[in-house]
Amino acid sequence: MRKLFLFLCLGLSAFASSIAQNEEREPGVVTGNVSILWQSYQEDSLIGAVVPPSKTGFNAYSNLIYTQGNFSAGLRYESFLNSVLGFPGRFSGTGVGYRFARYEDREKGVDVTIGNFYEQFGNGMLFRSYEARDLGLDNAMDGIRLILTPIDALRLKVVYGKQRLDFEDGLVNGDGIIRGINGELSYNELVSKFNDSKLRVNSDFSFVSRFQEGGYIIRDDRILELPENVAGWEVGTTLQYGTWSAGASYTHKINDPSADNGYIFKDGEALSYFLSGNVKRFSFLLHRSTSDNMSFRSDRDLLLFDVPINNIPAITKPHTYNLAATLYPYATVINGESSFRGELYYSLPRGSKLGGKYGTKLSLVFATAYSLDTTHYDAQSTERIVDLYYRNSWGFGETLNVQDISFEIDRKFTKNFKAKAMYMNLRFNTLAVPVTTDYKGIVDANIAVIETQIKTKKRQSLRTEFQILTTKTEVNDEGVEVKQDKGDWATVVAEYTWSPHWFVGLIDQYNFGNPDESKRIHYLYGSAGYINGPHRLSIGYGKRREGIFCVGGVCRAVPASNGFEVTFTSSF
Repeated sequence: MRKLFLFLCLGLSAFASSIAQNEEREPGVVTGNVSILWQSYQEDSLIGAVVPPSKTGFNAYSNLIYTQGNFSAGLRYESFLNSVLGFPGRFSGTGVGYRFARYEDREKGVDVTIGNFYEQFGNGMLFRSYEARDLGLDNAMDGIRLILTPIDALRLKVVYGKQRLDFEDGLVNGDGIIRGINGELSYNELVSKFNDSKLRVNSDFSFVSRFQEGGYIIRDDRILELPENVAGWEVGTTLQYGTWSAGASYTHKINDPSADNGYIFKDGEALSYFLSGNVKRFSFLLHRSTSDNMSFRSDRDLLLFDVPINNIPAITKPHTYNLAATLYPYATVINGESSFRGELYYSLPRGSKLGGKYGTKLSLVFATAYSLDTTHYDAQSTERIVDLYYRNSWGFGETLNVQDISFEIDRKFTKNFKAKAMYMNLRFNTLAVPVTTDYKGIVDANIAVIETQIKTKKRQSLRTEFQILTTKTEVNDEGVEVKQDKGDWATVVAEYTWSPHWFVGLIDQYNFGNPDESKRIHYLYGSAGYINGPHRLSIGYGKRREGIFCVGGVCRAVPASNGFEVTFTSSF
């Protein structure tokens, strides 16, 4: 495979060079970046921190990209010696985990890539190849991508290849083969008289299929053959008029029995639509989505982060504050949910009585997701063996998965002082998304945050956060009133910066309301660092809480840890 890749790179480079012979040769440019994460571990029975056999973890990578004219090539060298706890433990060794060669001629409408690449069709519900390094997720395609623009109004993408699954002294791909085509059509460019119209209309059309050698399962004394080819298609349209926009997409996938859905033979569907706009000082977003059995992988037998072909984003707001983001982070229930999200923003004008000298920003976000509106087949029916259930409508089911309501106010009071306050009400079903093992059911929580930033001296500032989370009190089986789950939490964050080079920080997460007094622990972590342009070094020490870390609706479990952490990043 490596010899074939090298041969293709040489061929593509020769092709690019032959085209460039009649043009003025441009000098080649090398760019890249480096990232290193090293962590030490020490045992801490109080928080459940354990020490791996290697006693330390080390994740590192470096991207090197060479560009000359329309041609570019690059690679990513990676090291997991051994991988930091919380990342896939099977990632091991050191080697090349990503490599590519690309030729792009915009004037002629040709763009071809061989090797690894990331790509997305439409909203990603049918196909999204991407990387979330903080999660250890990387489903990079390995094959060929061709992008053609035959006319200004039409853009075609064709992808063909396998997906990254593992890393063992180099890239390891999964077994399945992915084939896909996507078309992006601009009606304004297609019809010349609409070129300058304020109304912009665009459509997306996608088709993706997976091939994996077949197998069979036995259910109720019947042998059911698993399909080798599974395909899906998607169509979507967006409209934009000034600051207003709207869109809708529909996705359909044929039956795809897998480990995610319990190997049922039921088609998958998804429907999503949105509306956003501005009215004077108001801006808003309304988003409605329903997905049913839309898990799609290039290997039907794998779970979690392994070789997902598509991505179903969570409907909730991606919170950044510690208690809101880490205790009960919501990830989409991939087998199906019906959700809604509404956002409202308002800016109080500068100089007004309520807005103050510098103005004030207000925001209100409401998001909720329920189970699907379904009916299970009768135990005697034939359909029960292959489908198990049918969906009654695109509406909400009976079971609440999550409800997140948050309000924020952001105001600059003086030239040197600004503050932000947030209140959040959260109802979270730990049976739908099991982020905790201490409580089964719906957790009712309230979160309050106050963030301040003060410029203390020229090019120096202090930023602080004061956060508190409280859970509902209920009566347990013994008739005693107790707090839900782990009870109440508080977090204090302080960061001091001497621009442009130095910073220090301290965070203390305290579980002061835990029903078990022995677990009322301070998770104290301190850090300091130096920044010089694109180079950043940070050293930290302290305790990290066991929990779930999420990005974009995808989550990974993070074990408790106690020890040093060193990070270094640089780009050139």
